[in-house]
Amino acid sequence: MTVDPNAATQGFPSPPPARRGPSPARYLVPALVAAAVAVGLGTYGKVHDPAGTAFNLSGFSSTGAVKSWLATTAFFFALVQLVSALMMYGRLPGPSWASALHRWSGRIAFLVAVPVAVHCLYALGYQTYETRVLWHSLLGCFFFGAFSAKMLLLRWERLPGWLLPIVGGLVFAVLTAVWLTSAFWFFRTFGVTT
Repeated sequence: MTVDPNAATQGFPSPPPARRGPSPARYLVPALVAAAVAVGLGTYGKVHDPAGTAFNLSGFSSTGAVKSWLATTAFFFALVQLVSALMMYGRLPGPSWASALHRWSGRIAFLVAVPVAVHCLYALGYQTYETRVLWHSLLGCFFFGAFSAKMLLLRWERLPGWLLPIVGGLVFAVLTAVWLTSAFWFFRTFGVTT
C-alpha cells in the first residue's frame, strides 16, 4: 500500500510563501555611489592645482574665517538634525513637526557645507602634509560619499529599521570629525574672529 504524502495536509491551506527581505545586493548601489563620490572628490582635490582662494565674503578677515564660520553653521544644523532624529525615533520628547525640522535642518546643513567643500577642494586641494590635514581631507571626502548614500537610502522602501539611524549617525560623526579638524582647529589657533 502506498501512502499519499499530501494526504496529511489535504484540506489545509498551504503556507504563504516566505517573505524575503531586500537583497543585500540592493545596498551595493548606495555603497558604490558613496565610494565613487568620495574617491572622485579626493582624486579631483589631488590632481587639481590649488588656487589658494575660492571665495571670500566681505566682513571676514580671511577665507579661513569664512570657511570656519560656514562649517560651524553646518555643524550647528547637523546638531539640530541629531536632536530632531532622536525626537522622531521617540528617544526625546518633541513636537509633531520634528520630522519637518529634521528634513529642513539637513537641507540647510548640506547647502552651507557645499561652499566649504568647494573652497577646500578648489582652493586647497587634497593635502597630506600634516596628520590633521590628512584626516580632514580623508573625512571630508568620506562625508560627501556617506551623505550621498544616505540620500539614496531615503528613497527606498522597506529598509531595515536600524539602517537609517546607523547611516545618519555615521554621517553626523564624520561631519563632527571634519569640523573638529578644521573650524574648531582654526578657532583654537587663530581665535574666534570673523
